[in-house]
Amino acid sequence: MEKIRVLLIEDNRLLRDGTTAMLNEQEDILAVSSAGNRSAFEKAKKLAPNVVLLDLGLKSDNSLKVLESIKRQFPRTEVVVMDLIPNHSDMMAFVKAGVSGFIPKDATLDGFLHTIRSVVKGVKVLPQTMADSLFSLIVESAIQGGTVDRVIAAVKFTKREQDVIVLLAEGKSITATSVKLKIAAFTVKSHVRNILDKLALHTRLELATFATPKTPFKKTSARL
Repeated sequence: MEKIRVLLIEDNRLLRDGTTAMLNEQEDILAVSSAGNRSAFEKAKKLAPNVVLLDLGLKSDNSLKVLESIKRQFPRTEVVVMDLIPNHSDMMAFVKAGVSGFIPKDATLDGFLHTIRSVVKGVKVLPQTMADSLFSLIVESAIQGGTVDRVIAAVKFTKREQDVIVLLAEGKSITATSVKLKIAAFTVKSHVRNILDKLALHTRLELATFATPKTPFKKTSARL
């Protein structure tokens, strides 16, 4: 039986050694590891990995750039990103760069192994939080296609979220928005996170660009 060749790129030695040992206990997996930097690509050339497990929080390298380099040099290699709680913007950037899956570092052993074996077969394995993001991509596509009114009507903002969008679109800061709405700054930030999650917009700049004066907020449902 041909084994699945796995390269683990992780700069935490305890996690690196422990995960590699665990993987090599599997009959169908051959794993090697690297802390990153040049050694990762040197080992990749020797191993020709089927799967690269990439730590999202590498201290010695930019993980996204490492992913992009791997996909350029080894286009047939599937890359799986590991992190405790990957946030929305990170997931979007890595999906666009060609990642095949995400593994939370608190995943079960069965889930961890299932992801590795699945991506080799061409299956994309994304965490549950990506389900909303994939839906949001459809929303974003509709926005880019000029159907803003229809998209807004489909997204259920609360009245307060609508107020926050309008003020941020006018260029007001978090602090100025909190003063205007007479709510705490952390409450405004919470609303912003909810808005970004609903619209798959990753920065306040994108949010301000999206929320034009023609946006019909008053027609939007205020119920969750």
